[in-house]
Amino acid sequence: MALVVFLRGVNVGGHRTFRPSILARELRDYDVVNVGAAGTFVVRKPGSRATFRAELLRKLPFETDVVLCDGRDLVRLETEHPFGTESSRPDIVRFVSILSKAGRVRRSMPVTLPPSGKWLLRVVAAKNRFVFGVYRRHMKTIGYLGQIDKLVGVPVTTRNWNTIVTIVRILKGHGKQGR
Repeated sequence: MALVVFLRGVNVGGHRTFRPSILARELRDYDVVNVGAAGTFVVRKPGSRATFRAELLRKLPFETDVVLCDGRDLVRLETEHPFGTESSRPDIVRFVSILSKAGRVRRSMPVTLPPSGKWLLRVVAAKNRFVFGVYRRHMKTIGYLGQIDKLVGVPVTTRNWNTIVTIVRILKGHGKQGR
């Protein structure tokens, strides 16, 4: 099965910048598909996980946390509809945070940040290495997203739910065909 790679904290605010499309091309022997600019890749021919990871780390121009997931885990997530079937409002963004290793939410759900006043981030569920939530489009939201690490006790990397849907489409063979 394919692997999905999530790099943590790249191409954000001018730090740890690189061109993911070039990295995907350099890893073409693994049939790597770049998904956006945030360091997300689908690896359709990963071979040995350890060998692929070592090659990926060699090609990266900086050190960063690398989170690998089995593609089937993301396909399963999408079929379980973690956000229900109701559509989201334009000012609300659904997200998934992927834990770098096993952890668990240390508080009961939902968790709302800030805890009083108008909420900017709401963590609504967690399953295995995935934490689900929604946030409002606001300048202060990035600071609250950074607090998810503390909630689960391990570093996380966060992606928009639309990115997860795109990954699943690629895994099912419906998008970004190989060259």
